[in-house]
Amino acid sequence: MPAMQALRRLPALAALCAAASLVTAGAASAAAPVATTGAASSISSGGAIVAGTVDPNAERTTYYFEYGTTRRYGSRTPDANAGAGADPRRVTARLGGLRPNTVYHVRLVASNPSGVRSGANRQFRTRPQPLGLQIVAAPNPVTFNFASTITGQLTGTGNAGRAVQLQTRPFPYTAAFQNVGNAVVTDANGAFAFPLLAVPATAQYRVQTVQEPRVTSPVLVLGVAVRVKTNVSTTRPRRGRRVRFSGTIRPARPGALFAIQKQNSRGGWSTIAGGITRTGGATFSGFSKRVRVRRGGAYRVFVSIVDGNLVSGIGRTVVLRTRRR
Repeated sequence: MPAMQALRRLPALAALCAAASLVTAGAASAAAPVATTGAASSISSGGAIVAGTVDPNAERTTYYFEYGTTRRYGSRTPDANAGAGADPRRVTARLGGLRPNTVYHVRLVASNPSGVRSGANRQFRTRPQPLGLQIVAAPNPVTFNFASTITGQLTGTGNAGRAVQLQTRPFPYTAAFQNVGNAVVTDANGAFAFPLLAVPATAQYRVQTVQEPRVTSPVLVLGVAVRVKTNVSTTRPRRGRRVRFSGTIRPARPGALFAIQKQNSRGGWSTIAGGITRTGGATFSGFSKRVRVRRGGAYRVFVSIVDGNLVSGIGRTVVLRTRRR
C-alpha cells in the first residue's frame, strides 16, 4: 500500500516542481538595471554632452545624470525613460551653464522597480573661455577740453592681471592707431579704466591686450562737443519783452548755426529763434540774439556742428520767470 500511494503522488509532485521552476525563473529575470557611465563629448566652455548605457533588464526603467565639481555632484538632469527592454541602450543628456576651464564629475543613475544602480564616476574639463574686450566712454560726447574716462572689461579665462593698452586715431580716421599713455593691468574681474583729462577733438579709440593671445576691442568713437557758454540779459523779463541771448563757442567755429530753444510741455525742445556764429578770437566764436519772451520756462542755446572733428554742443539751461506788465 505505501508503494501504491507514493506512485499516485508522483504527478502532483512533478507539477509542484514545475511551478517552483517557473517562479525561480521569474525571480531571476526581475533584476535592477545596469548603468554604465560613458565619456563626455561636444565639450565647450559652458556645456557638454554626457553619455552612457542603461540595461533595463526587462523592467520599465528611468535614468538621470548627476554632475558637479566634486564627487558629491549637486546637480542632476531630469528623469528620462530608458524603456523596458532586455538589452543595453545608449543614453545621452546635454549639460549647460557650466563654468569654463573647470573639472566636472558625472555619473549615470538608473532605477526600476527592482532597484537603483549607479555607474562609475567619470570626469571631464570644460574648455577655457576665449578672451574678449568691451569698452565704453563716459561722458560721451564730452565737452571740448573736458575729461572723459574709457572703461572696459577683459572677459574669459585668464582675464585678471593682464596688461591692456589704449589706442586712438583722430578724424578722418585714415591714420594708423597710436598708443595713448601707458598700459594698465586688469583687476581680479578683468576691469580697467583709462582717464582722459582733456579731450580736444572727436577720435576713435580701442583697447588691445599687450601679451599674446592678442585681443582687440571694437572701435569706439568718442565725440567732442563744442563748449557753449550762454548769457542772458535778464532772467525776470516782463511778458512780451525781448531777452538777449549771447555767449561764446570753443573752439572757434565762425559761421556755425545756433538755435535758441524752449522746452515744451512734452519735455522736448522747440526752436524759437536762431542765427550764425561770428568770429570772436583765435580760440572762440561768439553769438548774440534778442528773443521776445511771452512765457517763462526753460531755455537753452544749441550749436550745430557737422565737420567731423567736433559734434554739436548745448549750453546751460536758463530758467526765465516772466513778470506782468
